[in-house]
Amino acid sequence: MTEQQKKTRTTLQDVADKVGVTKMTVSRYMRNPDSVAAKTRVKIAAVIEEMGYIENKAPAMLSKSSSKAIGILLPSLSNQIFAAFVQGIETVTKENGYETLLAHFSYDAVEEEEKIASLLSYQVDGLILTESHHTPRTLQMIKNSGVSVVETMELPTNPIDMVVGLDHIDASYHVVKRMIEAGKRSIAYFGARLDARTKLRLQGYDKAMHEAGLEPKHVLTEQHSNFSLAEDLLDRALADYPDLDGVFCTNDDIAIGTLLIAQQRGIQVPQQLSVVGYNALDIGQTIRPKLTSVDTPRYEIGKKSAELLLARLKGEPVTETVVDMGYRITDGESV
Repeated sequence: MTEQQKKTRTTLQDVADKVGVTKMTVSRYMRNPDSVAAKTRVKIAAVIEEMGYIENKAPAMLSKSSSKAIGILLPSLSNQIFAAFVQGIETVTKENGYETLLAHFSYDAVEEEEKIASLLSYQVDGLILTESHHTPRTLQMIKNSGVSVVETMELPTNPIDMVVGLDHIDASYHVVKRMIEAGKRSIAYFGARLDARTKLRLQGYDKAMHEAGLEPKHVLTEQHSNFSLAEDLLDRALADYPDLDGVFCTNDDIAIGTLLIAQQRGIQVPQQLSVVGYNALDIGQTIRPKLTSVDTPRYEIGKKSAELLLARLKGEPVTETVVDMGYRITDGESV
């Protein structure tokens, strides 16, 4: 987002002028909607939505200066992969005198919208997002606020501003291809929550299976991902596909759970069943056999995101606005 593209933040007076009422009337509405006539309430609400107005909760003394704060949107607080991501961000922000404000949105676009509105109301200087699918109001608020934004973890085709992530389709395609090259033919994909990245990994899995002339086998749930969820997914897979000889999991939680449950049932890994995960958590390297997994550079993604954002805030040129941080496949023993 260039300086020319940035727009002045929509003010209370802008809303009042558009509705045709006084600024005090809009202010009263913001404090207590019932204090304003019903017809006026409807008009004010519509204009606020249309203009993407963001209430300014920051002290007046900060309204025309930098807050020295960066807003970070996290989809999950229980998923440990985001810990390394935030650590990477904060190695940069701390050195540059910036605070970080964290908000959690549970993989919900509407909740993300509410949290972004809240962060913008405190005049954050920039946003680091972990999703690339946003509501129209979120996009309007960001546009009106003029803040710089980095979308992370993925490589969206139509980014808001800057992007730092990796190609999940490509990563999944290559790791499933490795399973096929190892002689596996009845491979299932275990997916949970069905968020955007789970679906991208499914696309990579499907691509590899179709290319090899094999039937894709999807075993999916909208439940929150955890180790114990793997037992139900494995039960379903074995019931539907008795010849199952491989499982590619959307994350290491499910993969490690699958590996442990298989061992408890006397299923040899990888001789009878290959198991592959995603994100390369440390625990995957301590179990036996070591888990083969896609290693995603979360710390480096966080660090690079913060570097781009702060360069933009300092007015420095940012020549590369879309950065693919890549991935690697760990040398595990479960394939």
